Amino acid sequence: MKTLKTIAEFRAARAAFPQMGVVPTMGFLHEGHLSLVRRAKAECGAAAVTIFVNPTQFAPHEDFGRYPRALARDLELVEAAGADLVFAPDVSEVYPEGYDVKVEIGGVTDRLEGEVRPVHFVGVATVVAKLFNITQPTRAYFGQKDAQQCVVIEKLVRDLNFPCQIVVCPTVREADGLAMSSRNAYLDETQRQNAPVLYRALKAAEARYAAGARNAEALRAAMHTVLAEVPNAGVDYVSVADPVTLEELDQVANGALISLAVRFGATRLIDNIRL
Repeated sequence: MKTLKTIAEFRAARAAFPQMGVVPTMGFLHEGHLSLVRRAKAECGAAAVTIFVNPTQFAPHEDFGRYPRALARDLELVEAAGADLVFAPDVSEVYPEGYDVKVEIGGVTDRLEGEVRPVHFVGVATVVAKLFNITQPTRAYFGQKDAQQCVVIEKLVRDLNFPCQIVVCPTVREADGLAMSSRNAYLDETQRQNAPVLYRALKAAEARYAAGARNAEALRAAMHTVLAEVPNAGVDYVSVADPVTLEELDQVANGALISLAVRFGATRLIDNIRL
């Protein structure tokens, strides 16, 4: 496995591989990330991982400075998972002096995470566009946990004609249902015990849907009822939305994305299920 820090070095190394599966990450990797690396390697014959904590997707009051970082550990993990290349640049390599370009995607970024974190998806779309240009993926692999991000990136690829396929892989969960996330490391013991309420709330709505409920407000209410069982769970939103446009639904006719964002102290967690 080669670890590269500059664009020129990565491009030179990338040229040796006719196909490449790419897994973009912000590091502090867990089994969810590693499952993407293994799938990229299996399907493309070669896998590259990008490790870059992207400052442009964090608002000034968010957690860029304290976002967990463990590069040496991450490199050991991705090498064991089968990665061939790692691109781990400094911020100045990605955003050199004088850099002044943004990629802004309308519609699907205006709601859910985009409403709560208004600068977030401009940063995501911009850095992913840059990483795709640098790494030239045959396929790029993302986790379903970040469902809105997946929708945004699929639109980015479609609208800007990137020659790669986006592969969205199932959310990887802890034994108690909590979606694996680098931010889980922020949780104290009590918060960690309470955090699986997100998944329980989603499963309650899924059960209502399986029993025949199609009224979206009833599904939202089912999630709120479960979340209310944990007094310190601060709910940012619960959503029953169209899985393509992410617009909130009144009735579920052709499936839905049910999602939620919940705060435990200063830690904000998201999760979702596709109906």
